[in-house]
Amino acid sequence: MKSKNFSYDLKSGIVVFLVALPLCLGIALACKVPLFSGLLSGIIGGIFVTIFSGSVLSVSGPAAGLTAIVLAAIATLGSIETFAAAVLFAGVLQVILGFLKAGSIGNYIPNAVIKGMLAGIGIILIMKQIPHLVGYDADPEGDLDFIQPDGHNTFSDLFYMFNNITPGAVIIGLISVVLLIIAEKNFYKHNKIFSQIPGPLLVVVFGIILNSVFSSLHNSLTISNDHMVNLPVITSLGDFQSNLFLPDYSLIKTSKFWTVVLTIAIVASLESLLSVEATDKLDPKKRTSDTNKELIAQGIGNTLCGLVGALPVTAVIVRSSANINSGARSKTSAIIHSILLLVSVLTIPQVLMLIPNASLAAILVMTGYKLTKPKFFTDYYKKGFDQLIPFIVTIVVMLLTDLLKGVGAGLLVSIIYIIRSNILVSFDVADDIISGKHHYIIKLPQQVTFFNRGFLIAYLNKIKGQSKVIIDGSINKKIDNDVKELIEDFISTSKEKQIEVELIKVNL
Repeated sequence: MKSKNFSYDLKSGIVVFLVALPLCLGIALACKVPLFSGLLSGIIGGIFVTIFSGSVLSVSGPAAGLTAIVLAAIATLGSIETFAAAVLFAGVLQVILGFLKAGSIGNYIPNAVIKGMLAGIGIILIMKQIPHLVGYDADPEGDLDFIQPDGHNTFSDLFYMFNNITPGAVIIGLISVVLLIIAEKNFYKHNKIFSQIPGPLLVVVFGIILNSVFSSLHNSLTISNDHMVNLPVITSLGDFQSNLFLPDYSLIKTSKFWTVVLTIAIVASLESLLSVEATDKLDPKKRTSDTNKELIAQGIGNTLCGLVGALPVTAVIVRSSANINSGARSKTSAIIHSILLLVSVLTIPQVLMLIPNASLAAILVMTGYKLTKPKFFTDYYKKGFDQLIPFIVTIVVMLLTDLLKGVGAGLLVSIIYIIRSNILVSFDVADDIISGKHHYIIKLPQQVTFFNRGFLIAYLNKIKGQSKVIIDGSINKKIDNDVKELIEDFISTSKEKQIEVELIKVNL
């Protein structure tokens, strides 16, 4: 471990800890499991997954994208203990997938979709945190789904919050945002003293102090306990053990158990691969992660989560982007954040419960902004519609549904553009008048599929009578039957139009 890197990793670890704390708690709350299950998931993901991970800067922990799956799985299996067993076997399956080299699937996601996913998460994060910023905490931290547990949605919550504004939270939230903006300025970063204090840590300390002042005044600025960080208090080994849920294997012979195992393994693997791919895009050094190794690491993490009743883990964008934006240099930062989670929950839970949610919301809002700066949209506009449309579709569908559906929609639109592009450029065609006769030449590519049929029909229909057509298959290796029939039909009708057809190495 290089001492120079350690100072950067320590500061990043503190920032990621402050970002991860509310997310671990909020996701556990949204999943309707004990809060300690979410914290334990963050601890396992940050330490054990990081050690085996194929990525240097990604951070793993409980994922908002698995919330609906966790709720449905616990309801299906009947208990959190049986669910823990399913998570354990899902982890084993992920390890197997890693050894089978299934991690390469992440290499086939277009950049526009990955960048759209990052921007979408940024927008969702900002919209979800604004209510917390003003003291309205109806939706749990960490919930990124459009439809919320209380029946509201991401947009409607922005209206409901106006009826539930807490003045003290608004003041803390706004000043916290200002402090974070100041912490990004060069004079702060280059000052010997200030540069050693991460902006998010400054915000949290400020929030605790200002809230204490509000409480002492006993006026309308006082923030209720409901708006403070809520933690399980562990004072003894017995408390710690009582928060662990050992796996129950009683349903291991049932199909519903293995359906849950398969669902968790596939969805968690996809989210991890997408997150690692996105993390590589954010990495200033543009390192490429070993995705197969990442699957094995996630599998090890989920096996451990299943053994102790923690929520399943995936690589997660919000914590990973906070890690990168804070200047992390190595895996040490992710490990530090997990150690801080463990130590603080065991030793100073009362201090952590003095942190207003508005302070943490400000940190997450700024994290979201860095993922979705206006410049990203103008950049993709300049790249053309074939890049812009998949980028926008990914964002919009994510806003209205969830991450995987957004990525799926963006990928589908990208494929449509790719097919369209291939159709337009697959054939090398030319025409000219030679000795008073119109000549056309069509050079077939190496592979001609039914996707090319539409272009070929349109071009052949433009060919004038009393002309000559040369179809050159010199480099062609395969023609689909649909296209073969099309060429044969054209040849059979060409005589009526006095069109001479010459085939060069075309195997019909």
